[in-house]
Amino acid sequence: MPRVAVGDRTRDLGPTPVAEPRRARRSRCASGARVVLNHRTSPPLRGLLGRARSPWAVRLVSSPTEVPTQVVAFVASVLVALALVVLIVPMAKRRPVGTPLSWGESMVASVYVFFLMFWCYGMIPHLWLTWTSNELGWRPDNLLVGPGGILKAQKSGGWNPITLNYQVLRDIGAVLIYVIFLGLNMYLFAWWQNRGKRAASVPAVVTSDYGRPLVKKS
Repeated sequence: MPRVAVGDRTRDLGPTPVAEPRRARRSRCASGARVVLNHRTSPPLRGLLGRARSPWAVRLVSSPTEVPTQVVAFVASVLVALALVVLIVPMAKRRPVGTPLSWGESMVASVYVFFLMFWCYGMIPHLWLTWTSNELGWRPDNLLVGPGGILKAQKSGGWNPITLNYQVLRDIGAVLIYVIFLGLNMYLFAWWQNRGKRAASVPAVVTSDYGRPLVKKS
């Protein structure tokens, strides 16, 4: 117990206060369905390839059926792109080669194609990068060591002379998205231009006056 001198006497100051341990802060959203732990006190999770995820990406959810919003956005963007591509098939079958094109039809077709290219080359890669960077924690500070540490760098005690991180894996995924949609883009252009050749290669069926096909006797 500390003492202080006052003149020729001493006075007791009382017991020394002891600081209480800092508790983990918790925050709750307005609905109360999700609890997010403080990143300083949360345990790290395991990554996809044997690396502990960054504690900044840790989040606990109270409902096992809850899906992160960014995952839903990425999957929904891919489904929208596939739906827009599928709509081109009935358009090509209903529009033979040489059909006159009005000004309004050309404007609608150009806006449709431009929006489809913007969606495939802009929106989907953006949502992929956002999902992998935020939800999965694929950033430069998250090293890629692989299962069992087969990709561990030399400076970390491994054999690999190249230090890999999850950002490299994220960027490779973005490049693959561009390559897939670019190949699909070129295929659809060629398929649309050659739709008249496919129709000409199919032999015409001779019908009778009543609309029935005529079969040649052997």
